[in-house]
Amino acid sequence: MNHRKVDQLIQKGVAIPNPESVEIGDDIKVENISNDQVVIHSGCRLFGKSTLIMGQTQLGYEAPVTIQDCQLGPSVTLKGGFYKESVFLEKAVAGSGSQVRERCLLEEEAHIAHTVGLKQTILFPFVTLGSLINFCDCLMAGGTSRKDHSEVGSAYIHFNFTPNQDKATPSLLGDVPNGVMLDQLPIFLGGQGGLVGPSRLAFGTIIAAGTIFRKDETRPARMLFEGAGKGGNIPFTPGLYRGIKRIVANNCLYIGNLISLLHWYQHVRSLFVSEIFPQTLHTGAMQTLQSVIQERIRRLHQFIGKIPLSIQKYEDIYKKDAGAKIMVQQKELVAKQNAINDLLLSIPSYPGDKALRDRFLGRLQIASKDKHRNYIQTIQSLDPESKQMGSDWLQGIVDRTLSEVLQILPSFC
Repeated sequence: MNHRKVDQLIQKGVAIPNPESVEIGDDIKVENISNDQVVIHSGCRLFGKSTLIMGQTQLGYEAPVTIQDCQLGPSVTLKGGFYKESVFLEKAVAGSGSQVRERCLLEEEAHIAHTVGLKQTILFPFVTLGSLINFCDCLMAGGTSRKDHSEVGSAYIHFNFTPNQDKATPSLLGDVPNGVMLDQLPIFLGGQGGLVGPSRLAFGTIIAAGTIFRKDETRPARMLFEGAGKGGNIPFTPGLYRGIKRIVANNCLYIGNLISLLHWYQHVRSLFVSEIFPQTLHTGAMQTLQSVIQERIRRLHQFIGKIPLSIQKYEDIYKKDAGAKIMVQQKELVAKQNAINDLLLSIPSYPGDKALRDRFLGRLQIASKDKHRNYIQTIQSLDPESKQMGSDWLQGIVDRTLSEVLQILPSFC
């Protein structure tokens, strides 16, 4: 079967210089592999019935590539590594040694260098990651072109697993409502540093090299850096949570941004379905976003499931002196766990302000009539008023997500 499918691809016009070294899974659909200047180098392996490879894509130039159920847009370059259940839009690039696991979305011209680990990561157009990076559970936006883009320096880590063994730790770098307009200041995270999730950073944030940042910075265009290191040695009680308000709020805002991006793909990206952005690729991106939303809701639900133990620890350690506000918040969070979960599962169906959305889409359709403009050029050609209209529509979805949760949790307000 492998030899037969390799032969079929060669006969179709796919360039496979060393066919004996290439493995094609039984479930690969030959019709989903383009014959337009696609090159599959030695040692590559392709699996998965949903795998899509569009024209002018090159796999494995530096090292073997393994693909499992990925959708690759035109002119994508995967130089080496492992890629599973992720979507790469036009001209996305990944260096050798990369491990891109489930639920990643790299939009147009996003670049990652060698030995980068991603999972449930969303990179907006032009975003660039250096080498030797672990950047799971993040959404990063910012920048206007390949010469003006958000960047993460080499040897950077997004810390997405806590000492209490939860992963309610997604970090939002920029945001969706403004980021999709492709006109925001870039974000720069200096090399040999780290970000402790869940964190939020505004557009224009610069974190100096070597800095481990553990907070939020929602003011735009700020420079963040560490001072002299301060050591410490204090007791640690496993299972004890202190500040949960920020964790819950940041998770809800992250989920709200994902939902707004899902609506953007549903109503805006769908207008650009074409030969270079076919329905199959659009569907793959939509399914990826839906899956990420479900995963983030699940991780938040698991986090809340750990709070009863935290309450018990507080009562055992502090007796009557337990922090009243902290205890109220934790008990309320546990009592409303199922209501929060049900709410977040229902929010994706909320369309936002339909009138505002439809006015924005009307202006976008006029701008998109110029057939010489692609998606990026069309969005960037919009006038400021139209862009603000679109951002307000999406921001309404984000705000609704958080406000609905806070209505269930009055002690968090």
